[in-house]
Amino acid sequence: MVSDVRLRLGQYVRDGLFLTVMLCAMVLAPLTGMAAPYAAFVIDARTGEVLHSRNADTRLHPASLTKMMTLYIAFEAIEHGEISLDTKVRISKHAASMPPSKLGLRAGQRIKLRYLIRAAAVKSANDAATAIGEAISGSEAAFARRMNRTAKALGMSRTTFKNMNGLTTSGHLSTARDMTTLGRHVFYDYPQYYNLFSRITTDAGIKQVYNTNRRLLGAYRGADGIKTGYTRAAGFNLVASARRGNERIIATVFGGRSTATRNAKVAELLDLGFRRAPTNVRVRKPARPPYMGNRGIGKPSTPAPTPVAPSTGGYTAGVAGKTIRLVTAVSKSMRPPQRPTIAPPEELLVAMKSDIESALAEAQQTVVAEAAIEPPKPEPKPEVAKTVVTETVVAEAPKAPAEPVVTAAVATATAAAHVVTSAPLPRPAKVILASALATQPATQPEPVVVTRISTSGGRLWGINIGRFNSQYKAERVLLKTALKEMTTLDGALRKVVRRSTGFDANFVGMTRETAELACRRLQARNITCSTMEPS
Repeated sequence: MVSDVRLRLGQYVRDGLFLTVMLCAMVLAPLTGMAAPYAAFVIDARTGEVLHSRNADTRLHPASLTKMMTLYIAFEAIEHGEISLDTKVRISKHAASMPPSKLGLRAGQRIKLRYLIRAAAVKSANDAATAIGEAISGSEAAFARRMNRTAKALGMSRTTFKNMNGLTTSGHLSTARDMTTLGRHVFYDYPQYYNLFSRITTDAGIKQVYNTNRRLLGAYRGADGIKTGYTRAAGFNLVASARRGNERIIATVFGGRSTATRNAKVAELLDLGFRRAPTNVRVRKPARPPYMGNRGIGKPSTPAPTPVAPSTGGYTAGVAGKTIRLVTAVSKSMRPPQRPTIAPPEELLVAMKSDIESALAEAQQTVVAEAAIEPPKPEPKPEVAKTVVTETVVAEAPKAPAEPVVTAAVATATAAAHVVTSAPLPRPAKVILASALATQPATQPEPVVVTRISTSGGRLWGINIGRFNSQYKAERVLLKTALKEMTTLDGALRKVVRRSTGFDANFVGMTRETAELACRRLQARNITCSTMEPS
């Protein structure tokens, strides 16, 4: 009897332990299917017209969709000269400590901004996004304030940013509508950078990275962006854009249960958008917000030193200073002072004056002596032509004989003057009628052939980099090629020529040497290129 009780108690303990373990496993397991509420929003990107909406204004966790705003501000800062793509950014301990997804940056490392932008846009690297914000505004808090100000200017009225990477933070919230608005501004405000979001893979400086959205880009026809996002609190988010013909649709999904189900839902929403959007419509681009830079966001500035007793060297020992970026551009260029000169001694000036006077007297004596030996020849009287015009007569005066009257006087022994006088010329004896002149054959001047000099400077050559099935693809390839080969294509014009079999992507307005050099450089990069002679 006692043994049966013990067996039953042991069974109860084992069952209790099993149930406890199962409950803990259920609590701790990543229940991504229950991660977040669902929201969706679809617009016609050309006009902003809403084509579908569900929970579009519910404030949810945006996750890495946040990086669209980080990149938007980075593009703005580059455009206005705050920073450049080749600026080497120093990685802080805070940026290096970010959890995955990450590029693997180390504290103290320096890396060009262009690689940070690629890593944030393609791989969705949290450490790269944090480094971008710190490089532009000095700190995460200052950059978050700039993000919120920019969001308000873009019309994202229900969005609040707390960081630049989208990791879950209390109060860091947005909506499907606001993120769709941001995606549309990224596309229209900075089209030169939009190709980043369609790259399947890219060089991030320290390694090659792959696009987190590559599955949708490879599976959905016309898809070319934009940004994915995932955290446990947010679920699987995505702002996607696709173009077919003249139509472009942007669709946003919040709270997907997995990458596969999210992509399937986005594809369904894009199809719905293409069915509802008109084929041809006038494009109404969104208005760009005014540029404010870092004004009013509390960016760290130079701290004033604290004066103390002289024994400590004039400043408080042990006080940590702030890291600042100085603007060293010269605002006003001052004219350098005139080099000081030393006046020569008075004795030297007197001697120089005496030498000059003696040399002048010697020269004057030489002139007088030559005048006494050989008298000056009379200067011929200038020819004077006198024309008498009447109603029927044209008179032409013959050359008058020179009758100079010369008087010379030496006033001082330094100069001689010649005085020339002349009497009025008499009326010519021979008068030729105008009618007689009209009967004489006129001598025709030799014809002069004037040729037009070319003003093109010989820039009549061009290059062709391929033929494409749409004007958009041709323009896109031209832009990407121009950015890759700026050395030789800087002065060339991008031109898309429509043919019966497609659209030719050409660069025109080049010299022969430049065209051939550009083709050699492009072919070295495995880009198709052929030169075009002047037609």
